Amino acid sequence: MPRAPTTADVFNAVAEPRRRAILDELARRGPRDVSRLVRSLHLSQPTVSKHLGVLRRVGLVSATAEGRRRLYRLNAAQLRPMHEWVSRFERFWTHQLDRIKQRAEGRAAAHRAEHTTRN
Repeated sequence: MPRAPTTADVFNAVAEPRRRAILDELARRGPRDVSRLVRSLHLSQPTVSKHLGVLRRVGLVSATAEGRRRLYRLNAAQLRPMHEWVSRFERFWTHQLDRIKQRAEGRAAAHRAEHTTRN
């Protein structure tokens, strides 16, 4: 089965790590122009521009002209379908974390008990 193009939907667009880095940067620092994204992410200008184009096509970022530059903003609401889908699996992570915590606490208690009997 052929792979869906990266411009097909939000899920495919964010599958690329550099696009996630751009989204992270916009989420943390607010609107940015391409040159600031290039500097902060240590990517080439053509690479950043290409990825911004994909993110725009799926609606994750928008651009507004400000003088001679274009400011890119995160459209976080477009991530909602992804959040809703991923949140269905949260109970598995929570359960797994609870099991890890229980094991660690059990080992710590056994270690304390062993240490206490030696002294």
